[in-house]
Amino acid sequence: MEFKALPIGIDNFEMLITRDYYYIDKTLLIKDLLDNKASVNLFTRPRRFGKTLNISMLQYYFEKTYKDNSYLFKNLNIMKSGEKYTSHMGQYPVINLSLKSAKQPNFELAFKCIKDEIVDEFRRHEYVLKSDELNNERDEYEKITRKEGGEELYVTSLKFLSKCLEKYYKKKTIILIDEYDVPLENSFLKGFYDRMIDFIRSLFESALKTNSSLEFGVITGCLRISKESIFTGLNNLNIISILNERYAEHFGFTDNEVKKIINDYNLEQKYELIKDWYNGYTFGSTNVYNPWSVIKYIYDLLANINTFPSSYWANTSSNSIVRSLIEKADSVTKREIELLIEGKTIEKPVHDDITYDEIYNSMDNLWNFMFFTGYFKKVSERMDEEDNHFITLKIPNKEVKYIFKNKILKWFHDKVKVKDLSKMYEAIFNKDTETFQEELSNMLQQTISFNDAYENFYHGFTLGVLGNMHDKIVKSNREAGNGRSDIFIKSLSIFKPAIILELKVCDNPKDILKKCDEALQQIEKNKYDADLKEEGYENIIKYGIAFYRKDCIIKVKE
Repeated sequence: MEFKALPIGIDNFEMLITRDYYYIDKTLLIKDLLDNKASVNLFTRPRRFGKTLNISMLQYYFEKTYKDNSYLFKNLNIMKSGEKYTSHMGQYPVINLSLKSAKQPNFELAFKCIKDEIVDEFRRHEYVLKSDELNNERDEYEKITRKEGGEELYVTSLKFLSKCLEKYYKKKTIILIDEYDVPLENSFLKGFYDRMIDFIRSLFESALKTNSSLEFGVITGCLRISKESIFTGLNNLNIISILNERYAEHFGFTDNEVKKIINDYNLEQKYELIKDWYNGYTFGSTNVYNPWSVIKYIYDLLANINTFPSSYWANTSSNSIVRSLIEKADSVTKREIELLIEGKTIEKPVHDDITYDEIYNSMDNLWNFMFFTGYFKKVSERMDEEDNHFITLKIPNKEVKYIFKNKILKWFHDKVKVKDLSKMYEAIFNKDTETFQEELSNMLQQTISFNDAYENFYHGFTLGVLGNMHDKIVKSNREAGNGRSDIFIKSLSIFKPAIILELKVCDNPKDILKKCDEALQQIEKNKYDADLKEEGYENIIKYGIAFYRKDCIIKVKE
């Protein structure tokens, strides 16, 4: 059976339709926009949840061009909604501006990229200069298409273009702005936030606040930024975040849509697996799947039905905020992260507006940032007696849990590499179990653990701690005797000690000493030292290490 191609990385609506890619119909977004009649709509959703494709769809639906685009919407839901909505098709001039290219190392390059996007949009509409109606605007318009002038010319450029389009078409202009927060987040991380926010604020105010040529606007991004920082005085802004009930089903896949996809591709047996890995988001009160990950996994399943799920979203979205949360975490926050990884919930206050320059002022800001950008789902919400808004947070699915478990471990290893662990290393080779245990416990207190996959966690933790032994050979899980030792350390000279470490994890603190003994017994029983002896090592030190949460006990074979 021949299946439709899956739209991997396709965010142009015309290309998706004309090349017959598989499409989950989101065209009723158009109906809702027309019904709700907001002047400026800001949609905030996590990355890879269909924002750019929806912006493209809106352009092809509303834009008045020489070409009739109605064929693109044939048999789609909006065409079944009646003349009240279809009468708006192809009736408006449209400006479509993406800011995602502004992810640059300095303001000059970021501004150049935004300027280039604006110029491209002016050139796309250059036909308006054929009209005598625009004789007075011609010089400024051509100056922009030639990329002349600096910031002063471009801060009002969208307003100017919409005015030109209105004169040409005798219709007000729809303005679409995608990825509006990319230049803000990037400039914050790169150190030129104040300069960028001044430019973006001026650009948006002229286009969306004081623009008599505006029909309506749609803006998309990941985070709702404080009105005071960028949308100053924009009274007509309608913010639709993941907490809002409206438009909830238009970004991401609903459960019924996922069932339709897997039925269309004969993958019904994978439903529970897809649900465990990519479901779990809650927009308003609507249950939503990550659309990018669902499509990517189905794509891989079509090549091999036994393909394991993967964290596709981790490879498309910056995890710098998660890393900053870990690095700034105190003992309370670390415990909260551990609870989340174990599948439990935490409650945090909601901050409706965030500015990037305030993100690191408190851990609550970071929790909110991560919630709105897709790392957590809302389980419930409440208001206290003083009208403070609280939400109960949970990791939504196995995909995001994978990010936490694996990225955290790597970041911890990176931090360990810069620490001076010479005191611990010396204790290991001197059989000083008291110092070895104390130093390893101190390191353990600084990291994050989780109850499931404990063996893997502690194994990786210990390897990370030992990773700075540059004059030694550190290996794990090698073939040794009748089984596998957890970790061994070899000196480069056979006349110096070699170390064997066997790790055990216990669920009950009362078992921690017994587990140490079991580890040492396992080394002897399975002859983990056999290969080392064959290589010529005679001084072989054997350690049994037992872990319980943030504590460890270490014994050495006498």
